[in-house]
Amino acid sequence: MTLSALLGAVDPPQLLPAREQMAFTLGFHIILVPFGVAFTFMMLICQYRGLRRGDQQALLLAQRWSKVAAVLFAVGAVSGTVLTFELGLLWPGLMGKYGSAFGFPFAIEGLFFFLEAIFMAIYIYGWKRLPPWPHFFTGVVVTLSGVGGTASVIAANSWMNQPAGILVKNGRVVDVIPSKVFFNGAFWWEMVHMLLAAYIVAGFMVAGVYAWDLLKGRRDHYHRLGFLVPFTVAAIAMPLQFLVGDTIARQVFDREPAKFAAIEMVPTTGTHIPEILGGVYIDGEVRYGIPLPGVASILAGFRPSTTIKGFDAISPDVRPDDAVVSVVHLAFDVMVGTASLLLLLALWFAWLWWRRREVPMNPWFLRSSAVAGLVSLLSLESGWVVTEVGRQPWTVVGLLLTRDAVATQGNLWPLFATVLAIYFCVGAGALFVLRTMRRRWAEEGTDAVAVPYGPRPAAAMNGRTSGADDA
Repeated sequence: MTLSALLGAVDPPQLLPAREQMAFTLGFHIILVPFGVAFTFMMLICQYRGLRRGDQQALLLAQRWSKVAAVLFAVGAVSGTVLTFELGLLWPGLMGKYGSAFGFPFAIEGLFFFLEAIFMAIYIYGWKRLPPWPHFFTGVVVTLSGVGGTASVIAANSWMNQPAGILVKNGRVVDVIPSKVFFNGAFWWEMVHMLLAAYIVAGFMVAGVYAWDLLKGRRDHYHRLGFLVPFTVAAIAMPLQFLVGDTIARQVFDREPAKFAAIEMVPTTGTHIPEILGGVYIDGEVRYGIPLPGVASILAGFRPSTTIKGFDAISPDVRPDDAVVSVVHLAFDVMVGTASLLLLLALWFAWLWWRRREVPMNPWFLRSSAVAGLVSLLSLESGWVVTEVGRQPWTVVGLLLTRDAVATQGNLWPLFATVLAIYFCVGAGALFVLRTMRRRWAEEGTDAVAVPYGPRPAAAMNGRTSGADDA
């Protein structure tokens, strides 16, 4: 059964395919976001190390990673462009009523996107053509542009959770304060949360590739460094993410009580609310879950006597249905559970590094690291389910219901099928290119490849000298 079917989205008929398409395209695109934001940062770490320490293998990593980043940037450009068109095609109620506010962060995002695209091209072309440090700083612009673009999208999303900066009269926006729209009440915490998630996902996914290589015996400096840089970044971000996530949960408790009630499955307002592990919400009751007495109230307000608003405090006409509550609660459990596993892995890494000061070669650690990228991706996707589905039945909380935002004419299923076909082709093409690049690099090795900014490999130098002598 599809997510939208679970949500009971059957009226108007366009609501089901619109939700399905938006969920699919967002779920696809968000996989690429960490590579535009965080992967380029890791690329710069390798380049900096190579320039400062004369580490030719680090420079080679940076050069190869930049090519991967360019491929993923191109795919992200396609999926992001589709999302932009979807906002107008699928949700005219949102853009028609609140486009003057909601569209402002996307205008800023467009500027960052063009800046990122321009400097990405300069950076890729600049290998062996620009002086080392000017070339490095073109990469800095790429990374900062990615952060700026992500912050802009988060500003739009957080505005839907906590709208601000607009004056509405007779159902129409008559005044917009751009700064308050962008820097709304939910912006800062959501932005930091997403940026940390990007560093975690990109770090664990890239490190997982090299963990697999290390397991197969490729333990030279190149592969050790390819594992160490991204894994260290993810491991540092992991405990910070827990602190930020805990703070965001209390922000949701204070400002988005309906979403918090869905997260904790709270039917009735009260104190000493238990934390429910697992379970589903059926006919207004919590079933099959494991209750931890009073823990939800303690987490919300640091004491068991903290009052948590339940669904009885929400008007029935805007109360989320049982399926929404179950989806949000289970997604939250998955997010916290997977994040906890990744935190344990990060602590394991810190312990092993503290003891030996080298890349851990424990087989079980490497196996765990090899799958950590997929686990982090599951955590990222489930977190977005909590954010997006937890807002239902609202598109803009308190202002616009989702059923009033969707297009009401035409058959959207053919459009959804077309988007599925396009994304399948783009995704398959990207995987093919990346696999081809990886196979070619494995055949080339690391020692016989000309390194940017550095001396040519010894074999090449000997060949040139021999040829000159023969002449």
